[in-house]
Amino acid sequence: MKLRPLNDRVLIKRAEEDVKTAGGIIIPDTATEKPMQGIVMGVGPGARDEKGDRVACAVQTGDKVLFGKWSGTEVTLDGQELLIMNESDIMAVLVDKPAKKAKKGKKAA
Repeated sequence: MKLRPLNDRVLIKRAEEDVKTAGGIIIPDTATEKPMQGIVMGVGPGARDEKGDRVACAVQTGDKVLFGKWSGTEVTLDGQELLIMNESDIMAVLVDKPAKKAKKGKKAA
């Protein structure tokens, strides 16, 4: 089954969390918090402005995003747990780019 979000809604799959600590202890599902990161699986066409024109969403399918702990509505589609939320509930897009190296300054005399 396919799902297409409407207006400025976004379909997100939560990121997988580690279930082991660094020491090798397995944490049960009931003791873990749900991750606040996910991958955008689908995006609606965008909201409408005052003139009735579409304003495209800033996120796109495949983006890794950060959202609020209690954001969105959980839905199960083909056995997969997903979230549907408004684009405004997304706080940031996570970008995997290496940090720029600091420039070397002149040596003090």
